[in-house]
Amino acid sequence: MALKGLNVIEFAGLAPGPLCGMLLADFGATVTRIDMTPRNALDVLQGGKRSLALNLKKPKAIEVVRSLCRRSDVLIEPFRPGVMEKLGLGPSVLLQDNPRLIYARLTGFGQTGTHAPRAGHDINYVAISGVLSMLGRKSTKPTAPINLVADFAGGGLMCAFGILAAVVERHRSGKGQIVDHAMVEGAAYVGSWLFRSRDLPVWGKPRGENVLDGGAHFYDTYETKDGKFLSVGAIENRFYRQLLEGLGLNPDMPQFEEDDERKLLFEAKFKTKTRDEWMEIFGERDACVFPVLEMDEVESYGHNRDRKVFVDRKHSEDEVLVPMPAPKLSRTPATSGALAKEKHELEMSEEILAEIGLSRHEVIRLYDDGILLLSNAPKL
Repeated sequence: MALKGLNVIEFAGLAPGPLCGMLLADFGATVTRIDMTPRNALDVLQGGKRSLALNLKKPKAIEVVRSLCRRSDVLIEPFRPGVMEKLGLGPSVLLQDNPRLIYARLTGFGQTGTHAPRAGHDINYVAISGVLSMLGRKSTKPTAPINLVADFAGGGLMCAFGILAAVVERHRSGKGQIVDHAMVEGAAYVGSWLFRSRDLPVWGKPRGENVLDGGAHFYDTYETKDGKFLSVGAIENRFYRQLLEGLGLNPDMPQFEEDDERKLLFEAKFKTKTRDEWMEIFGERDACVFPVLEMDEVESYGHNRDRKVFVDRKHSEDEVLVPMPAPKLSRTPATSGALAKEKHELEMSEEILAEIGLSRHEVIRLYDDGILLLSNAPKL
């Protein structure tokens, strides 16, 4: 796989950090999670990673982490500024131990600035970035798209990009560096097109009145007779004509007029047939009309099945729906961590700690001393 040989230490956290580590692991990196509790059930993105639970209040645990970082390429930490320094694991220490280390700090507000020490969540970061003000329907309050923009797109994904950029640079300089990634900045950067397209015809009006945010009748979702939905994205005129013909309407109707009236017309039209009946009409027609698939439909949908968009659950121990890694690489494709066979905690801990020279006897001693945390006592 593309990132084979890259050794990553990921300090356990929620959402963005685990996604960042997942991306690296799926593409071949060896990712070792440092947790403070065994069997972390809150992290649903840990498949394919190794886990080591340590009591970081113990000096010996800090020594173990430093030893692991000396032989690692990347460290990902999700804590507020100063936490790692209090543990004795700040970048000044670890980069002195290992000058080639890429030290990635993934936080909401960054390492500096007025809000740096404050708590926040995705909705707060998207709000501060300015992106949240653009999301939502006309005459309604701003609506956060779950936690996709800051936690995942602007957080974990952008942090992984920063890490890989630093890894590429290290090939030239031989030196590691600190990646200071704030989700506020990541959300704003992901929204670059939104900020830089204010003068384009499809954008620039108040929230909910633009072509792409529900303001246009030809770019929206519509309910069908059976209570399901279709997505319509017929922006270009040639697609719009196909849309009108499929709906049984006059194909010469002007596109950019009477949005509110036309939307009511479309709503009434789409409710006359079921979603599947409409897809028989639009299935081979380039009108940019596709079904809004429910969670229990996406895996079996023809195109998704053809492209293997989701992990084949017949070959996975995970019963939940798991998307396959993207993009697809021709020579060194990624493999979802959901397909990895999970090892026993003690076996995994022994494997990790053996890499820094600790014997099984020493691993058991760490457990007895309350440094290594396991959910079950090891069998001697």
